[in-house]
Amino acid sequence: MNRAAGRRAGNADGTVRLNVKVVPGASREAVDGWLGGALKLRVRAPAEGGRANAAAETLLAAALDLPKRRVRIVAGGASARKVVAVDGLSAAEARRRLEAE
Repeated sequence: MNRAAGRRAGNADGTVRLNVKVVPGASREAVDGWLGGALKLRVRAPAEGGRANAAAETLLAAALDLPKRRVRIVAGGASARKVVAVDGLSAAEARRRLEAE
């Protein structure tokens, strides 16, 4: 991952990878900004059977104003810290959309 790009890295194919920290079982769903190099996502779903992962993908897709199929967890499926691939956005555009959230 390109550390020079900060918390996100973009590829020539239009895929951005974001480091995220998912907090399952939260009282509310929210994108809570950056925490130690990772985007913090709070989801209501429990960390059972991939439900929190699915909720995190849905939340991030909504925050980026993208269809859910363009946001997917690619690493860290069983961990609170994950890497999420976002298709079809530049790193700059992803940052702009998240900061507007």
